[in-house]
Amino acid sequence: MDLNETVNEPEQLNALALAYMGDGVFDVYIRYRLISQGQVRPNQLHRRATAYVSAKAQALILYSMQEQGVLREEEEAVVRRGRNAKSGTIPKHTDQQTYRMSTAFEALIGYLYLTKQHERMDELIQYAVDWIEGKEELSHD
Repeated sequence: MDLNETVNEPEQLNALALAYMGDGVFDVYIRYRLISQGQVRPNQLHRRATAYVSAKAQALILYSMQEQGVLREEEEAVVRRGRNAKSGTIPKHTDQQTYRMSTAFEALIGYLYLTKQHERMDELIQYAVDWIEGKEELSHD
C-alpha cells in the first residue's frame, strides 16, 4: 500500500509522527484480517478490533517482543524514541506507562512502513496478531 509520494528521510521523523503513521497502518491490517475472516457486522468488528489496537494490547505486545528478544537493535532504538516522546494528552482509560509503550509500538510500525521494510513489518504484525489471538484462546478455555 505505497502511494506515489515519498517521505523524505523517514528515519529522521519525530516519534509521534511515526506513531501516527503506525497507528493507521496497524489499524488497516487488523480491519482487513477481521473482514477476511468473515466478520462484517460493524459493532462486532469494532469490538474485535479493540482487542488488537487498544493501548493496553499494544503495550503488552511490545513487552512480549522485548522479553522474547524479537526486536533488532535499530528497532529497539525506535521503540525508545517512541516511548520517550512527549505527547500532549493521555487518553482517560490508560495510564501513562501503557500509553507510552503503545506509542512506542505504533512508532515502530510507522518506522518500518515508512522505511519500506514491509516484510519485517509483516513479521512483527503477525507476531502481534498471534500473541493477541493466543491470549484470547487462553481466556476462552
